[in-house]
Amino acid sequence: MTHPEYILTLSCLDQRGIVHRVSGFLAEHGCNIIDSAQFGDAESQLFFMRVHFSRDEPGVSDEQLRADFAQLGAAMQLDWELRDAHVKPRVMLMVSKIGHCLNDLLFRYKSGLLPVEIPAIVSNHMDFYQLAASYNIPFHYLPLAAGAPEEAKLAQESRIIELMDNHQIDLVVLARYMQILSPQLCARLKGKAINIHHSFLPSFKGAKPYAQAHHRGVKLIGATAHFVTSDLDEGPIIEQDVERVDHSMTAETLSAIGRDVECVVLARAVKWFTEHRVLQNGSKTVIFK
Repeated sequence: MTHPEYILTLSCLDQRGIVHRVSGFLAEHGCNIIDSAQFGDAESQLFFMRVHFSRDEPGVSDEQLRADFAQLGAAMQLDWELRDAHVKPRVMLMVSKIGHCLNDLLFRYKSGLLPVEIPAIVSNHMDFYQLAASYNIPFHYLPLAAGAPEEAKLAQESRIIELMDNHQIDLVVLARYMQILSPQLCARLKGKAINIHHSFLPSFKGAKPYAQAHHRGVKLIGATAHFVTSDLDEGPIIEQDVERVDHSMTAETLSAIGRDVECVVLARAVKWFTEHRVLQNGSKTVIFK
């Protein structure tokens, strides 16, 4: 017999007895802890916890479990979420004209390496509609001309929001979507959108960053995946990685290495998010790997 499984994530002001009370609650409700991780941040004075558990007692319903934990959460002033571990999060991918991250995520999804559902791909260009079709995923072309007025931008973003609502999207991934989102959309996506970019920022901004890096003789190529905020490319960081490079490499080689790093870093960030391993801690994140 397969028992229902859940993932509980929570944060609260650090205090004595949090693990004891949570684990005791689960034991009293016929639940068995499969794995658990916790972290107390001395700087923010916040405590974070992730618990993967099964509900083994048939006499305890899903509704009762959630209702009873809500009482404990209120008593302890917990910020918490309880999710069905077997429900795959619904992810919407957004891309412009650079497709390596999109291609990588789609391959991982199709191969079963990324446990998600992808009901929609959105782009302001038509370049990857055939790629989307090869995975049988609806492709939504939402053009936005260069220098378009704010009214046009907000109208395009309203279509994005409509797609999110219609498809009950849990996470938006900017897989090299090269449009700056409005503050309104950033607020709507708070904690539910991930972006990827090269880690040269803020040093090498604008066009051809790898050519700029090559000109300066950089020795490290890296990438950063972070939550989207209205502060461009400055949201809470989820994952980063680097590769060493040297003087013998061309700007094109550096760019190719950068693309590979971006794919790996974004895939990790998306996977951790969809496994409910990422908790926000102000301008930082806690990652329970």
